[in-house]
Amino acid sequence: MDDIHGRIEAFVRLGKFMSQFSQPTPEKTDDIAANDEFFERFDQAIEAAFHANSWFTRENVAHALKSWSSVLTEKELKSWMSSYLLEDSEPKKVALIMAGNIPLVGFHDLLCVLITGNTALIKPSSNDEKLLPVLLEYLQEVYPPFRKRIIIQKENLKDFDAVIATGSDNTARYFEYYFGSKPNIIRKNRNSVAVLDGSESAEQLEALGEDIFRYYGLGCRSVSKLFVPEGYDFDPLFQAVYKFRYLIEEDKYANNYDYNKAVYLMSLFSLTENGFLMLKEDESYASPIASVFYETYTDKNSLKEKIRQDADKIQCVVSNDFIEGEVAFGQTQQPGLKDYADGVDVVRFLLSV
Repeated sequence: MDDIHGRIEAFVRLGKFMSQFSQPTPEKTDDIAANDEFFERFDQAIEAAFHANSWFTRENVAHALKSWSSVLTEKELKSWMSSYLLEDSEPKKVALIMAGNIPLVGFHDLLCVLITGNTALIKPSSNDEKLLPVLLEYLQEVYPPFRKRIIIQKENLKDFDAVIATGSDNTARYFEYYFGSKPNIIRKNRNSVAVLDGSESAEQLEALGEDIFRYYGLGCRSVSKLFVPEGYDFDPLFQAVYKFRYLIEEDKYANNYDYNKAVYLMSLFSLTENGFLMLKEDESYASPIASVFYETYTDKNSLKEKIRQDADKIQCVVSNDFIEGEVAFGQTQQPGLKDYADGVDVVRFLLSV
C-alpha cells in the first residue's frame, strides 16, 4: 500500500543508508535495509562520479550525503509534512530537469515529488548521473510502490503534468519557451552573499570559508560576493580561511586560479589575493572559481534595500543579526527540508497542480 507513512519510512531508510557514506571513507553498518546489495554498488558509484566529474571529490560527495542523512529522519520528515494538508488524489507526473553543479543538487525536488505521492519523470544532468540512479534503485527496493513512481528519461520529456527545471539564465529562457504552458517552477542563476561589518570573530570568518569553498564555490548556496564597510581589512579573513589552502594543490582548482588571475591582471584589475583566493571589487554576484567579488558600503539601511531589490539574484545572505532570513556563518551548505531553492515552496506548488 502506498501512503505517506510508507513514503516517510522509505526515506528514513535511505537516510540511514546514506549515513554510511558521510565520511570520505565509508563505514558499513549493521541493520541497514538492503545493505549487502547496495553498499558496494554505491561506493563504486561515488568513485565513478569523481572520474566522470572531478569536482565531485569523495569529500564533497560525503558532505552532501551527510547533509541529507541528517534530515532524512522520521522526526524531521514528519515535522516537515505536518505543515501541509495532504489528500489522496490521482498522482501527477512531474518532470524534473536537474542541474549538475554539485552532488545530488536536484535531490530536494525529487524528495518533494515522491513524498507527496506523485511520479517523478527525471532528466538527470550529464554532470551528475552516477549517484542518483543507485539511490533511486535503493528506494525502489525498500519501498516497491516507488517502482511505478520513478522514471529516468534521458531523451526528450513528454506526457507530464508539471515541470521543475533548474539551469542558467540562458537555459531558463529555453525552459520557459518549451514548458510555459504547463504548471512550472523554472529556476535561474542565483548566488549567495555575506555581509561583514568588521566585528566578526575568527571562528565566524573560518566558518565563512566553508560557505565560500565547499563544492569549490559551484553551488547557488556558495558565497561568491562579500559586502564590506569602506576601509575593511581583509587580513583577518585571509588568516581565518588559511585552512582551505590545500585546494590550490588540486589541479582543476589551480588551473582556474591561474587562468582567472591572468585574465584579471591582463585587464589591469586590482586584486587582493593570498595564493589560493582572489578578492576583486565588482558589482556582479557570480564570481569565477577561486575568486570572490566584493562591494563596499557606508550605510547598512541602503545595503538592506539593495539586497531586497536584488532578491531574485540571491539565494542566501550570510550575516550576523543584519537582515531577516539570514543564514549563520558556515551554514549555507546545510539546508533544512523547508529551505526551498529561490524561496519557492515546492510542496505547495505540487499540491496546487
